[in-house]
Amino acid sequence: MSAQGVPFDQRDGWIWYDGVFVPWADAKLHVLSHGLHYGSTVFEGERAYGGTIFKSAEHSERLRLSAEMLDFTIPYTIGEIDAAKKATLEKNNLVDAYIRPVAWRGSEMMGVAAQKNTIHLAIGVWEWPSYFDPEQRLKGLRLDLSEWRRPDPATIPCKAKAAGLYMICTISKHRAERRGFADALMLDYRGYVAECTGANIFFVKDGVIHTPTPDCFLDGLTRRTVIDIARRHGIEVVERHIKPEELSSFTECFITGTAAEVTPVGSIADWHFAPSGITHQLMDSYTAEVRPKQQAA
Repeated sequence: MSAQGVPFDQRDGWIWYDGVFVPWADAKLHVLSHGLHYGSTVFEGERAYGGTIFKSAEHSERLRLSAEMLDFTIPYTIGEIDAAKKATLEKNNLVDAYIRPVAWRGSEMMGVAAQKNTIHLAIGVWEWPSYFDPEQRLKGLRLDLSEWRRPDPATIPCKAKAAGLYMICTISKHRAERRGFADALMLDYRGYVAECTGANIFFVKDGVIHTPTPDCFLDGLTRRTVIDIARRHGIEVVERHIKPEELSSFTECFITGTAAEVTPVGSIADWHFAPSGITHQLMDSYTAEVRPKQQAA
């Protein structure tokens, strides 16, 4: 059953919540939870293909590390988190799905300090075929240029997938959508190209892939996967600082993320690109990579 268009608090199914399955509509937290007020929440975005969660252990490990960067410990091992994700997928009778583990500080203390708060973990799964409109995806997305920038890593735990770090991403994406764009490109605090609101970005010039160095934003697992695939195919990948004025010199552009997978970009503000050979090759290769091998054969 497709749940598209149904609010997320009204869907059918089961959510894994602190070690037990609860009916979807009953998976609640108190309004005075610390994670809601102070951003002490970390999460992951994962996909299952054919019943197998792609890079499940790597995602669980990053969730654990993100929590540690926010100074709390998730009370489950990597193996236990992996098993819980798999069980949630099976409980909801899904094989191709999006998986969202989320951990947060509870409601025992309300203030900046929260050393005694219980750490909660929940896992939801649902069908999510495409993050972007399929028609836009085929033509190449139109991206706006965000007014907000990724902050200096001395001011935020930029390697954590922490909920609070996405506040400026939401603002940027809302503005882009109101202006008719699918998403927005964000620069970093120095003025270099950084990432989109929920995806890493790549450019192609003369058969070489160029991508920003992730020194102040998340080094996505999909990003790493695509770099590895490209290099296995003999395509050179250069990680470096990229200035906005360089964008006119690139011929192709694409973004990557668990939700976005590999998605072509047709334009960023007034810069235009033509989704072509390398982009299409990596789209196909990524699909083959994430599918269980018996299905890909």
